[in-house]
Amino acid sequence: MKSPRRSRGLTSGDSRLWREVAKRFTPLQGRPIPQAEEPIPAPSAATMPERLPGPQATPFKGAPAKAPPAFVPPPPRVATAAPYQAPPQNPMPHAGLERQARIALKRGRQPIEARLDLHGMIQSEAHSALTGFILRARAAGHGYVLVVTGKGGETYADPYRERGVLRRNVPHWLRSPELRGIVLGFEEAARHHGGGGALYIRLRRR
Repeated sequence: MKSPRRSRGLTSGDSRLWREVAKRFTPLQGRPIPQAEEPIPAPSAATMPERLPGPQATPFKGAPAKAPPAFVPPPPRVATAAPYQAPPQNPMPHAGLERQARIALKRGRQPIEARLDLHGMIQSEAHSALTGFILRARAAGHGYVLVVTGKGGETYADPYRERGVLRRNVPHWLRSPELRGIVLGFEEAARHHGGGGALYIRLRRR
């Protein structure tokens, strides 16, 4: 069985509206004008029930949290010079000198216009010196120059140097792409100019 439906009380706005409507009607004889119900007052803070306290968060009683490790900056990087790396050797055969030019150089009829001595240099120094020498000689308009590499061998004065390394590498450096367009040919020099430890070099004139 359903419970009887409770009527909702009038609000202050409903009561005011009812009084305005009741003024427009004439009541029947013997019946009083129905009065509007008093508005139900809105609940105030004083009449509201106290809020029951809810469950309180309790701190965790486990192991204490560890502090994060302190940041340690990495050690500074120290720039180190890369070791010298010789250019790759070019196995292509080189052009020698013309017979007449070779004879003229040996007999002194063709002057040697510039000379470079690489004795006592390490590979990086010798490579840089040779490249600069060839470029300057070509800029000056020289046609024939002499480069002394040294013969090397077991009797080389400095035991800490690579014996004969310049003698082996200078021909490869002369055939490198950097100098290939300038050097037209080279050949072992005559004995009085250094023999196997020196090279006659013919340059392309400007």
